[in-house]
Amino acid sequence: MIEYGEMIQMNWKKILIKYLLLFFLMLQDVMAYEEAEYKVVYQGNNFEIRFYDERVVVQAQSNSGNNSFRKLFNYISGKNQVEEKIEMTTPVTELLENNKMIMQFYLPSRFDANSAPLPADNSLEIATIDAGYFAVIQYSGFASNKNFNKHAQILKSSLDLKGVKILSQPIKATYDGPFTLPQLRRNEAMFLVNWNK
Repeated sequence: MIEYGEMIQMNWKKILIKYLLLFFLMLQDVMAYEEAEYKVVYQGNNFEIRFYDERVVVQAQSNSGNNSFRKLFNYISGKNQVEEKIEMTTPVTELLENNKMIMQFYLPSRFDANSAPLPADNSLEIATIDAGYFAVIQYSGFASNKNFNKHAQILKSSLDLKGVKILSQPIKATYDGPFTLPQLRRNEAMFLVNWNK
């Protein structure tokens, strides 16, 4: 049988957990990240085509992608050659290229390829993503590979029906932190496409 004192202590723990969760959810809404700018040039039923200008990223390559986020986060936290802290931006992207997983953090628009601080970690590199058209489908939930692959396939089928030529492997884009409720998360599957309509 639970004693009165233990019951009060359990209730306080439940209340504390609820308030901490509420605090993190409110904090998430307060933190606004710069997002890579784009222009929507076509709006379909379940996808859109966006034009992005040239963008600068810091990226990590790995066989699994497991420690890439930590390395990239360390870079923006000041572990770069000039020890400059850099604001977090969205999205964080992942793609498979030459059998390597590449994770990318977009740098704030105040940087270009010449002004971005060089990484202190030799496994990171500053890169430029050329301007281009990207087909995008949004989805909520977890950014698991299963969920991403499902939506990438839906997008590919839609593009095939429209006769849009795909120029890249699918790209996973995530916008929200780990404390965002799954149904409120913004995730995207993207393809670089040939668009001249």
